[in-house]
Amino acid sequence: MLKIVKYNGEYKELEEKLHTRKEDISQEVEQAVLKIVKDVKENGDQAITKYCAQFDGYHIQSRNDLIVTEKEKEEALERVGEDFVRILERTKEQLTEYHKHQVENSWSLYKKDGVIMGSIVRGIETVALYVPGGTAAYPSTVMMNAIPAQLAGVENMYIITPVKGDGKVADVILAAAHVAGIKTIYKVGGAQGVAGAAYGTASIPKADKIVGPGNIFVATAKKQCYGVVDIDMVAGPSEILIIADEKANPRYIAADLMSQAEHDKLASATLITTSEALAKEVDVELKKQIVTLPRREIIEESLTNYGGAVIVDDIKTAFDVSNALAPEHLEVLVDHPVDTLPYIKNAGSIFLGEYTPEPLGDYMSGTNHVLPTGGTAKFYSALGVYDFVKHSAFSYYPKQVLETFKDDVQKFAHLEGLDAHANSVRVRFEEDL
Repeated sequence: MLKIVKYNGEYKELEEKLHTRKEDISQEVEQAVLKIVKDVKENGDQAITKYCAQFDGYHIQSRNDLIVTEKEKEEALERVGEDFVRILERTKEQLTEYHKHQVENSWSLYKKDGVIMGSIVRGIETVALYVPGGTAAYPSTVMMNAIPAQLAGVENMYIITPVKGDGKVADVILAAAHVAGIKTIYKVGGAQGVAGAAYGTASIPKADKIVGPGNIFVATAKKQCYGVVDIDMVAGPSEILIIADEKANPRYIAADLMSQAEHDKLASATLITTSEALAKEVDVELKKQIVTLPRREIIEESLTNYGGAVIVDDIKTAFDVSNALAPEHLEVLVDHPVDTLPYIKNAGSIFLGEYTPEPLGDYMSGTNHVLPTGGTAKFYSALGVYDFVKHSAFSYYPKQVLETFKDDVQKFAHLEGLDAHANSVRVRFEEDL
């Protein structure tokens, strides 16, 4: 099951294998989404009603049908039970404890000459959180997006999520929204939901940012609406890379590889190790453990097409390969794993040691599971408080200080051919006519 190869000193083949996994967006999908977005932009609720009926079988008769009621929320909380609410509360505590350290403060600098400069940090005003519907219900994603947004000072947050003909939102989503403090949930998803949030309708307030995962139509709509509204990222298939030495436990490695492979047939699960014997033991464990897993077919296809073990001469080389691939999730299963942090340049989220499995981060470690994929960890970061704020710079210059700058500013402006810029400074020091 696990293809084992020896590292030959080239990153290119590995990079191409992992970074070209995103499904090609056909022109047909692009055009279909473009049509939906344009229709919603021009016709608002009328278009949304049409597409909800067409794609999801949900018929909206009035605005009341579009919003989850208080009764629906209360009944959902009763059905999920106190223990699940407890788990959600614990998740919230963990996320808050981690993300509160990302909170930025506004600052001001007062100089002796009377100049004042600084930066005002404010939360984005309105954020829409897209939550997949149907069989894909991810309450953890609600928490991962909502908690940093609240810490950032976002004033208004609402959920958009598709429903089927019965008009029901998954109980676990409603419970997560309750614990996260999100009060408004709209029963609309797909490209039409994204467009509704991006442009605003009579029923759905215009958002300043849209976050959250979705299918190819949702991802395409987010890309097409970017610029009208900000988005988090367009994520690709999930991936895990595990660096292990000869002392690592093959049973744990096999389990962790499969934890990501079960996401999607395009998911990637890679082991980089100094021990070929360990890689072979991992392969044996994979064949043992997979027998009992319900998503066996998905795991097998993922591991066959995008999985494997790479044998390297030393651990330093393992980190070099990892940095080239810039994985979404990186597990480090070596002696003294914390000491290896200086070697890691590119990774979405790092899991150190045998008792920090990646699924802990998916749910309750406190770190965020909204992560860059497909090598984009070289320049993108995990979702955080910083994604939900904006910075406004400010400055104040007294006349006597501007006078010391005026000649240089004017020369700079003339150099760039912007004479009106120079004039804006010059007129302040000419005698009134």
